[in-house]
Amino acid sequence: MYSHGSESLIKQAREIQEPELQRFHSRLVKLLQGKELGHEAVDSLQRLHIILSATKYTRTLPPELQKSLHSLLSSPAEQFQVLSSAVLRETLPLSGQEGNCSQENFIQLNSHAAALVLSQAGSRAELSSLCAQLLRSLEGRQSEGPATSLTHILPILNTILTHSPESLTEDHVTIMSKKLVDWLRYASITQGGSAPSGGFFTGPRPRQPVPIAELDGTVSGDFFTVLCVGQSFTEDQWMNVYSFSMLRHWLLTYRCVSNGNNTADTDDRSEVDGSVVSMVSATSSSSRLLPPKERLREKAFQYCQRLIEQSDRKAHKKTDTDLQKACLVEAVCILDSVCGEDASLVFRAFPCIKALFGRLSSDLSFARVLLPIAQFYLNHGEMAAVDCESVWNLVFGRFPAELFDHQFLAHEFLRFIRLNLESLQLRVPQYPHSFPNLLKFLAWDSPAVVDDFVDLLPSLVTAGTAVELLHTLLDLPCLSATLVLQVRSTCLPISEPSGRGLLSLDAFRSQSFRGLFLFLLRGEAGSGDTIDRLSTLHEMLTETADWPRVVQCAQTVPVLLHIFFNTVIAIADQKLLAHLVQVMLERSSLLLNIPKYNKEIHRVFSRHLLLLCKLHPSVVVDQSHELLEFAGATANVYSKEEIYTHVVWVLGEYLSVSCDSRCSVMLITSCFETLEAVLFEITSSAPPPGADCPVPRAVTSLMSALAKLASRSHDLIPRVSLFLSKLRTVTRGGPVAWCSDEEDLVAIVTRGEELWSLLKAPGVAQSVLTPPQPVTTPQWHRDTNVAMPLQLRALTNLTHSQ
Repeated sequence: MYSHGSESLIKQAREIQEPELQRFHSRLVKLLQGKELGHEAVDSLQRLHIILSATKYTRTLPPELQKSLHSLLSSPAEQFQVLSSAVLRETLPLSGQEGNCSQENFIQLNSHAAALVLSQAGSRAELSSLCAQLLRSLEGRQSEGPATSLTHILPILNTILTHSPESLTEDHVTIMSKKLVDWLRYASITQGGSAPSGGFFTGPRPRQPVPIAELDGTVSGDFFTVLCVGQSFTEDQWMNVYSFSMLRHWLLTYRCVSNGNNTADTDDRSEVDGSVVSMVSATSSSSRLLPPKERLREKAFQYCQRLIEQSDRKAHKKTDTDLQKACLVEAVCILDSVCGEDASLVFRAFPCIKALFGRLSSDLSFARVLLPIAQFYLNHGEMAAVDCESVWNLVFGRFPAELFDHQFLAHEFLRFIRLNLESLQLRVPQYPHSFPNLLKFLAWDSPAVVDDFVDLLPSLVTAGTAVELLHTLLDLPCLSATLVLQVRSTCLPISEPSGRGLLSLDAFRSQSFRGLFLFLLRGEAGSGDTIDRLSTLHEMLTETADWPRVVQCAQTVPVLLHIFFNTVIAIADQKLLAHLVQVMLERSSLLLNIPKYNKEIHRVFSRHLLLLCKLHPSVVVDQSHELLEFAGATANVYSKEEIYTHVVWVLGEYLSVSCDSRCSVMLITSCFETLEAVLFEITSSAPPPGADCPVPRAVTSLMSALAKLASRSHDLIPRVSLFLSKLRTVTRGGPVAWCSDEEDLVAIVTRGEELWSLLKAPGVAQSVLTPPQPVTTPQWHRDTNVAMPLQLRALTNLTHSQ
């Protein structure tokens, strides 16, 4: 939404009349023709931009004004470059000027002018023509233009490559590859310097060229790279830096360039005319015999190896140390790219990469460098037949355990996993067992990484880890609190005065409870599904229930549980599913007491308990003892009404011979007696102190379950009928203690009367309460023995004929 002032300006710009606009154009032309441009020119250009951008129609400016704006693109003041470029992008170019930029224009081209040129290139042909002109300007000798003429061209080419790589032809790729080789490998090895201001006798005596230096101050003994330092850089050294910055992008995208219309001379000529190093190298380098793309890969390989060697030098400044790390990341990524194109380079690169990993693996400040190294091992380790176990132990072990609070690393690490998910599942045995460590990123900063784990969680669910993973997801708020305590324990002194969080912090530092916290902080799965003293742990973490990180973490658990159950149902056998049902029943009362958290978890458990039992009804018989024990606890009616209602419904629905032949009359009777005792207890007494009345759905579910069980064992029908008749009699006497709402009571009684009427006819009751499978899942449209398919076909033919 715009402010009132902004809306007023936009309204004025839209309502401006053509005569007034023409007068404004004339004033602006005169203003721009002045010798000095001040605040009035800035204000006028800003107003013109508002007028042009406030309407959906594209306007055309007078030719004289457009020429003045074009001249501003080369203004020394960047503010005028920005404004003129923004204005011209809102207008149509003059007729015949679309994409009409000569080589002289490119000499003064800057990033703002480039944005204009690219925006006016309306087709692939125009972009291709633009590329050709840019490359011709690159091929010209540096003495033909100012010293800074070439530095703007590579960013423009990189932009074209990003948005429209198909506009480059094979000729362009060949030329560009040659120039990149020149700049990367054959840049000057002496520092740049300013020319003398006077003549031969009047000017100062020129100094001898000073060689470039390494970051540790020593004189460089090899070719120039981005990690070389000096007082000033020459033009080709700046192009070396630009080339390295776009090299990886170029290597990754030039493969899609069309092979058609290739008229370039594939015989590789001298790279840089006048370069002494290039001329000397021409006689000794065998890579000169390679085609341009292959030679670029070779030079990129040599460049990256030199960067890795330079990174081992001790830098004097922190900024140079950060530069070393950034260059290492880029160098390893480029090596990974060139090895992906040319497999023969893998065996040459691995000794260097292996040595680099050995040097950096003990220092986690190089974690951002170690991730590309892990990518290299993942992509090429199998071909080189190298042992990658130490790499994965570091990546999936120490990284999450010690760097869980580094947000940027967490983003890069999870992105690495997402991009390589299939390869990690196939080649890295540590991956599916690393979820206790990986979930630390989620426990520490849930909002930032929850989207990543929504995608990653299915890959972590296996038959061997499903039970432990379920426990871990339920304990995520505890893990979040533990991570906060771990960070605080390193910051706060042991003898801290009384203050917030010290009770849990003391427990964290106590040796008596150390094992509980160490289990939460474990690095891999396999040490046990859960711990025995969960209730003790929850008591110690009670005060953490309102910490922001813990609350945010708890909000993500229901989402992840849905993903977990949807995944595990597809891969688990009946034994595992039965175990998961047992875990759900046990953990429904063992959760950290966070407001609304328990109810959300119970809701998730209830939904997936129904889905699980619907797909595998025999699970109810397998876990009948645990289900009956849960349903027989009257306290669960008041504290876990959501999941209790669904457990009762599952028992009544699937405890049947039609679902499992192992379901005996004794089992049905046992279940009936358990539910009957609970129903009798909650309807004959007031709720416990501090508890609300049982929800009507729990009462009606108990009544329905008893009626269903009685319809399968007719000896139980009199007992149900007697209870239902007593219930009707009791409620006629007025309000009851176990139901405070009159409408709820009426609904319960009505349900009881319906069931009582059904049970008067046992055969009808069994058909209604326990219908056979053909009734619940009809397939009349598929059954050829009935007339329904014929009728459907006849109706289809009639509708289609109309």
